[in-house]
Parts: sequence; structure tokens; C-alpha cells
Amino acid sequence: MKFKNHIIIKIKNQKTAALQMKNQFVKIGAISGAVAVALGAFAAHALKQRLDEHSLSIFETATKYQFYHTIALILTALLHRENQNPFAVWSCRFFVSGIIVFSGSLYALALLGSSHSYLGAITPFGGLMFILGWISLFLSFRKKV
Repeated sequence: MKFKNHIIIKIKNQKTAALQMKNQFVKIGAISGAVAVALGAFAAHALKQRLDEHSLSIFETATKYQFYHTIALILTALLHRENQNPFAVWSCRFFVSGIIVFSGSLYALALLGSSHSYLGAITPFGGLMFILGWISLFLSFRKKV
């Protein structure tokens, strides 16, 4: 009986830890969404006069992809809140990493200009993280066999 209770407590602790981790992803998503809106407004008003058309377009692309994947992050975390599927957690991790690497490198490229074109070489790695996030999300809905 003692062993059975230990296992039940361990399972409850694992579920609590999984729920806390997914709540963290919702919080990260909320912050990322606020940042995406703020940066979009910043670009529309303050950067319009300071950046050339190409750089402004790069900045807007970064904002769009940050916002799209912020929504994906929050929805993934909420959909899998009670589920302990590791693919859902990996999907969230990949979305966060992709936002940082993809959008972050594009923000830096737009603001620092063509003299820092090496930043463009980092961007595809962020795109790969987005793709892996979507694949992980798909795998999280597979039925166990």
C-alpha cells in the first residue's frame, strides 16, 4: 500500500510540474504578445522616418512572425494543459526559441543595417525552430499505439 501511495503522489507531482511548465509558456506568450504589439507600434510611428523601406519591411516581418508564433505558443500550452505529452512541451520550446532567434535576428538586422548582414545567416535557424515547433505540435496529437 505504501508503494502504491508513493506512485500516486509521484504521478500527481509530475502532473503539477507539467501544468506549471505549461503555465510558464502561457506567461511567456503573454509577454511576447505585448512586446510584439509594442514593437509593431514602434515601427509604425517612430521607425517610419528613420529606417529605409527595406529595413522597415524586415522589422515588420519580424513582428508578424513573433505575433503568429506567440499565438501558437499560447494555444499549444492551453490545449495541452492537462496532458503530459512531451511533444507539446517541445513544441512550446521550439516556438519560444524561434521567436528569439528568427524575430530577434530580423529586429537586429533592421535596426543595425546592412553593415551587420551576417545576422541574416542566423535567421534560418529560427525558421527551422518554428518548423520543428509545428511538427512537434502535429506529433502531440498522434494517438498512442
